[in-house]
Amino acid sequence: MFQNLHFAIRKIRVGLALLTVGGSYLYAQQWEDVGGVPGVSAAGSSYNNLAVDQAGNYYLSYYDTSVTKGSVQKFDGTSWSYVGGSAGITEGTATFSSLSLDYSGNIFYTHQIGYPGSGIAVQQFNGASWMQLPNATGSSANYHASAVSPSNVLFTFGSQNSGTVQRYVNGAWEQVGNTGFSNGATFAEMVIGSNQKVYTCSVSAGVRVYQNDVSAAATDTWTLVGGSIVDAASSSEQYTSDIAIDGSNTLYVAYASSSANGKKLNVKKFEGNAWVQLGSANFSDGKVQHVAIAVTESGQPYVVASRFENDDLLRNTVYKFDTAIQDWVTFGGDFISAGEAKYNDLAIDGANNYLVLAYSEDVTRVKRIPMDGVPPGCSNTDPGSNAGDTGCVTFTYRGQQVTYATVRGGDGNIWLQQNLGSSQVASATGDEASYGDLFQWGRWDDGHQLRNSATAAPTAPNSPDGLAGINAFIIGSPSWWGTFAATDKWTASNPANVSNTIGADPCRAVGPGWKMPSQAEWTDIVNSENIANPGTAYNSRLKLPASGYRSSSNGDLTFAGQRGYFWSSDTSNSGGKFLYIGSTIANPSSGAMRGQGSAVRCIKTAPALGTSDIIRNTDTMGIYPNPTNGILNIKTDSLIESVSIINMVGQKLNNVQFSNSQINMNGLPNGVYVVEIKLKNGQSFSKKIIKN
Repeated sequence: MFQNLHFAIRKIRVGLALLTVGGSYLYAQQWEDVGGVPGVSAAGSSYNNLAVDQAGNYYLSYYDTSVTKGSVQKFDGTSWSYVGGSAGITEGTATFSSLSLDYSGNIFYTHQIGYPGSGIAVQQFNGASWMQLPNATGSSANYHASAVSPSNVLFTFGSQNSGTVQRYVNGAWEQVGNTGFSNGATFAEMVIGSNQKVYTCSVSAGVRVYQNDVSAAATDTWTLVGGSIVDAASSSEQYTSDIAIDGSNTLYVAYASSSANGKKLNVKKFEGNAWVQLGSANFSDGKVQHVAIAVTESGQPYVVASRFENDDLLRNTVYKFDTAIQDWVTFGGDFISAGEAKYNDLAIDGANNYLVLAYSEDVTRVKRIPMDGVPPGCSNTDPGSNAGDTGCVTFTYRGQQVTYATVRGGDGNIWLQQNLGSSQVASATGDEASYGDLFQWGRWDDGHQLRNSATAAPTAPNSPDGLAGINAFIIGSPSWWGTFAATDKWTASNPANVSNTIGADPCRAVGPGWKMPSQAEWTDIVNSENIANPGTAYNSRLKLPASGYRSSSNGDLTFAGQRGYFWSSDTSNSGGKFLYIGSTIANPSSGAMRGQGSAVRCIKTAPALGTSDIIRNTDTMGIYPNPTNGILNIKTDSLIESVSIINMVGQKLNNVQFSNSQINMNGLPNGVYVVEIKLKNGQSFSKKIIKN
């Protein structure tokens, strides 16, 4: 588990962007694979340990089944590599283990010595190579931990002699305080504060935290922090506990509660004289295992655990303590892993503003997420011109700043890559964290769109100008906007500009150029992305989830996880047009009553490039197919004088071949281009072309 390194983290920013979704607070971010690789280890793994240095380099140790030894890797901001040059740095198996860094660039890796040997082996990497230090003990020891003091001294806490702490000084190990104080070291963890205090955490008839001075002699007694156990707790190799410390030397302990309390996740904090409950007691939805905690220097805690019950068998969830509501909220979605996640560990990357998570799901996976809601480097840059290029946009939603992913679609336009109100880009068709909010046609971000918002009868007047102060989902008969006309619009730039015929477009809040997609624009993206069912909708560049809809008659949620419903800005005979994605169909011409709650996905149409996208006198000109895989055919009744290809940044490309009425675009990257054709009769034509 995470060993606190007490680095001076100065760049943490608080005030995370919150979204209220389905009764809990979620964050408009997604977990990303560190280094762009889904798996860091070569094969199966266990006993993961994370550490981050002041420069933002990540260090990861784990038991590596590919070599049946312990391995250590480093992420330098770009890629992962083995510390020391290769996998497997131990002589034999290395299960129970710990990883620590000092302030001079040294790495310390400690591990249980496997059968037939015994004890705790210690290795140090000095920047050039690994070297074996004297064993911390030759006695039998499984659980143990390590930490480095502010003065660069390595400490270990092990189960030998029923609980022993040692420090490595002048090439030898010396005892710190009395032995046997902790009655063993089950789930041993250790942190060292700037107050020169060493704190151990273990489970023995409850979670216990002891303290002593870093300079303590063997005769100095360890004392129980707070004078009593932290709490009753479950105990096994899976029901783990963890400890963290902030810049004010405040202690935090996370653990699986006792059987009587449901073996649920719980966190306590030491405030001067006693351990106090932090947020709701036993706040997880069910039993948990593989617990880890990390805290920023400013005192913002995060905790991870894997749920051990029902259909959530060992999928992991990360929680953040929200000071506004004084309780724990899920962070980055309900689940991070797709399957069983074991040996969770958390670390803080203060240099780059990330929370970092490592866990074993077949292999060791390392993911991270921005802590303040804004990914580093997000400057509202649009995606590149190639289909599939991504970017990000920051805007205000639900009164808070959020950052969403954007993507260049196969139609050449820019789309949000997640639904309004979602916490992340979809990771699966049925990813609940990606569903987002459900709007009624013509309404805006007023709170009605929350999936669990209250319901109410229609207003008077039953149109956008009658909604002042109303944040409920309107149900009943007549339905919302019961009297409507085909000329009604969902285009107002903000709620102050609504009328009895015009509703406010929630997409306008995203920024200049953003709007609700029209039926025609949904048609183009369905065709260009080959969307035909929920599976292909998710596999498209837009990552459309099956977010379901909300009934206009009673407010019930329907078909969540099975079908997709996405509003357009066009009206229909029944109320409003939407893209319907059923089991075997994707229909952008579907219509529904305006009271139906459907997802909103925003579009930013491709900017003009100084040329027209309309081919004039189309009876004499044809360019096909569009989109094209490379070869573009031109059909015209007149002779062609010249052909030019212009990319999305206005550059004319001179290396494109044209012959026999065909343009060869095979050598160009996928993306959007403008084809300009000049005929010998004096006419000129231009057409936007998508190359897939």
